Amino acid sequence: MILRAENIEKSYGELPILKGVNLEIEQNEIVSIVGTSGAGKTTLLQILGTLDQPTSGHLIIDGEDPFSLNETKLSAFRNTSLGFIFQFHQLLPEFTACENVMLPALIKGVNKKEAEEQAISLLEKVGLQDRIKHKPSELSGGEQQRTAVCRALINKPKIIFGDEPSGNLDTQSSKELHELFFKLREEFDQTFVIVTHNKELSKMADRSLEMVDGKFVY
Repeated sequence: MILRAENIEKSYGELPILKGVNLEIEQNEIVSIVGTSGAGKTTLLQILGTLDQPTSGHLIIDGEDPFSLNETKLSAFRNTSLGFIFQFHQLLPEFTACENVMLPALIKGVNKKEAEEQAISLLEKVGLQDRIKHKPSELSGGEQQRTAVCRALINKPKIIFGDEPSGNLDTQSSKELHELFFKLREEFDQTFVIVTHNKELSKMADRSLEMVDGKFVY
């Protein structure tokens, strides 16, 4: 088991958002989380990704409690063990596709030459070998998201979290992105947890979990 969440609760002031969420995810699994807006999906994803802390409950990722770490060690854990793909790709506009992909590796301490070689290899794997030196404004929406996927992969994370990764893409680009997740799962033994409104992706996943009013319903 790569991730275990036990009785995760989250409140903002008097407003409860998550109401005792339990979740276990195996290595190499692709899990989708669906539900209406306001159900708590993104809040849960942010906690699983250590971007936010729960009000109560426990999270174990690859045998480690990330919330027991100090801020510096938690940042390092997040950088090396977790990858993120957001709806709005979050690429830095002044950097090329290759430079954007390299960034997490450089933060980790990988030397520039090695980071660049890794970034180019990943971009080639997702079909962007002709776009390596292009800036985000010169890429299509689908190409921007594939670049973001490479950035999420470069440090060989334990888990990649996706928050509506195809939410801004047209139908064909969404289909290609979803197929890419499964290809990467086979090639890198990668685990994905994806919040999505896309019914096609949720059906393709190994498991699709529905969240209603801060809890999973089965």
